[in-house]
Amino acid sequence: MANPDDYYKVLGVDRKASQDEIKKAYRKLARKYHPDHNKEAGAEDRFKRISEAYDTLSDADKRAQYDRGGSVFGAGNPFGGGAGGGGPAGGDFGPFSDILSGIFGNAGGAPRDPRTRPQAERGADLETTVSLAFDQAIAGAQVPVTVATHAACKTCRGTGAKPGTSPIVCPECSGRGVESQGQGLFSISRPCPRCSGAGTVIENPCPTCSGAGRLREVKKYRVNIPAGVRDGSRIRLAGKGEAGVRGGPAGDLFVVCSVPESPIFRRRGDNLEVEIPITVAEALTGAEVEVPTLHGTKKLRVPAGTKHGTVQRLRGEGPPKLDGSGDGDIHYRFVIEMPKDLNAEQKRAVEELSKVMNGNPREDVLRQAAAMRKAA
Repeated sequence: MANPDDYYKVLGVDRKASQDEIKKAYRKLARKYHPDHNKEAGAEDRFKRISEAYDTLSDADKRAQYDRGGSVFGAGNPFGGGAGGGGPAGGDFGPFSDILSGIFGNAGGAPRDPRTRPQAERGADLETTVSLAFDQAIAGAQVPVTVATHAACKTCRGTGAKPGTSPIVCPECSGRGVESQGQGLFSISRPCPRCSGAGTVIENPCPTCSGAGRLREVKKYRVNIPAGVRDGSRIRLAGKGEAGVRGGPAGDLFVVCSVPESPIFRRRGDNLEVEIPITVAEALTGAEVEVPTLHGTKKLRVPAGTKHGTVQRLRGEGPPKLDGSGDGDIHYRFVIEMPKDLNAEQKRAVEELSKVMNGNPREDVLRQAAAMRKAA
């Protein structure tokens, strides 16, 4: 059994030390020598001696008995479970279990690195929309963007502390950012009311940002819009979002493209589609027609007998692909233009045409329908 001064020496406190001083000394030593964080030889034994000392000196009755020179454990294991032990049974470490829970953040003295606390936080992402003309979206453009955001305070460089000073470890939670309440093996953790979970407090706030580390401001950028964007395309500007908290990195800015429909070209994925009207005569006899492209016009051959809705494709004449794999295509859909009114000459021409055309195109359909009715 150690002499009456040993436990005080183990904790490094005076015999007249108050309970708060004993508790503070224990916290400091327990963090330093906890076996899950200190792998040096003898750390575990040192931790046990520290815990034994605190278990005795933190209890008024045990401390009085110890100061009188009496044993508070008898011959048993101070950590319980030993034969003849007067200590806590079943491995319950008693009062120092509670404080371990407070130091390491969970029950039974399970370890938690005291440096594990809310650190610098990344800023939020921002999003803004830019309107582009169709030709800008196809060719690419550089457009101005204005966003309201929080930027890091230039005076304190985002720390929130007055220049020449720094945030200090919160004295209430010792930098953990949480406080624990409970008894024995059970405890409940909540954000520290002193530092609001930050783990640090600012004693001398920055005069510019009042300790926030950030200031509200409007920023203007020139954004390069890549060729080939479409309606809803998102462009990411890394680090142009909200400034981080406590010196953390800034978030990103996402620029969303708003592109109106072209009166001629319709987006179909990486390609474009155009409707090309043709006359009945062109569809019947074939023709060479001029069609629009993104950079001018080209000639397409309409085969004789072309049906309404037939599609032809010009490869590589479409918009640039955003993945850089080349250009898309343009699909031309031929639409037979039917005249609403015919003059006398046109009517005579159509009548003459109908006389020489091959029979009734509906004969096959009518014959098949009659066969189905007969079979039924």
